[in-house]
Amino acid sequence: MEADEIKIKEFKQKFEKIENEISSVIVGQKSLIRNVLTAMIAGGNVLLEGLPGLGKTQLVKTIGKVLDLEFSRIQFTPDLMPADVTGTSILTKDNDGNNVLQFQKGAIFTNLLLADEINRATPKTQSALLEAMQEKTVTAGRTTYILPKPFFVLATQNPLEMEGTYTLPEAQMDRFLFQLNVDFPNKEELYEIVTMTTGTEQKQAQKVCSGEELLELGEIAQQVPVAKAVADYAMDLVLHSHPEQPLAPEQVKKYVRYGSSPRGAQAIITTARIYALLDGRYHVAYKDINEVAKPVLRHRIFLNFEGIAEGMTADNIVEILLNEGENGKSE
Repeated sequence: MEADEIKIKEFKQKFEKIENEISSVIVGQKSLIRNVLTAMIAGGNVLLEGLPGLGKTQLVKTIGKVLDLEFSRIQFTPDLMPADVTGTSILTKDNDGNNVLQFQKGAIFTNLLLADEINRATPKTQSALLEAMQEKTVTAGRTTYILPKPFFVLATQNPLEMEGTYTLPEAQMDRFLFQLNVDFPNKEELYEIVTMTTGTEQKQAQKVCSGEELLELGEIAQQVPVAKAVADYAMDLVLHSHPEQPLAPEQVKKYVRYGSSPRGAQAIITTARIYALLDGRYHVAYKDINEVAKPVLRHRIFLNFEGIAEGMTADNIVEILLNEGENGKSE
């Protein structure tokens, strides 16, 4: 048990050190920072949604500096092509003077890829990220290239109601571990942002961790045990998000078109382990599942026309599922 306590203490200290360094540059957004780090330690990709100017890009850049990761940024636009993301073959001469095709690696060959305003590019270009996000590889012609470790895609997205945006395909949404909403700052935070960014001295983030250490934190989190009853609770959340399931809540049957994929269940368990460690426990509790349910499921639940027309959101559906689950636990 002492070894477990040491692991918890070391994990928590390292996590909070990273968190505090990021918070010294990014004002407010405590929950957002914690969730992004949680997803990265779990080895997943993150989709950040919010209005322009809320610091989404700055957050990703700061994380890259603090974790000392190789960083690339792609600004997604309607005329961006898949080859601009993955790379392209160019004609060069070999040592004998013969013309040969050589693969020129694109911006995706990095540790941390910022896909800025991802939903401003066409679906064809968006899909260029699919293989990298899931398999951590890029295939060009007949050759498959392995991406550096660790590899993350942190994508920013403008709300769909904004002009010139394209809905991300469901398969791509599913490859994001978390979807996180970036909220507008309150008055005090807004004042601090303005003061910090318009003064003569601006705080610069310092490296406090490396990519290798981040991978080690992920390995520690994978060892946290999950009791069968807690795992069943998580599985029920995912199963009951499907309207065709007999035990799905009535609102799910009425308002939901498609529920979460099995990746949702994997993501809940993986990230709940990290929340358990941050709470000083070496076992996953029901409250850890509840903490991660919304960021994991909100982009994996698709409403039908009736749900959209009545103003329902995926978050509303997750709340309904959690309430049903809470009732089930007390039975």
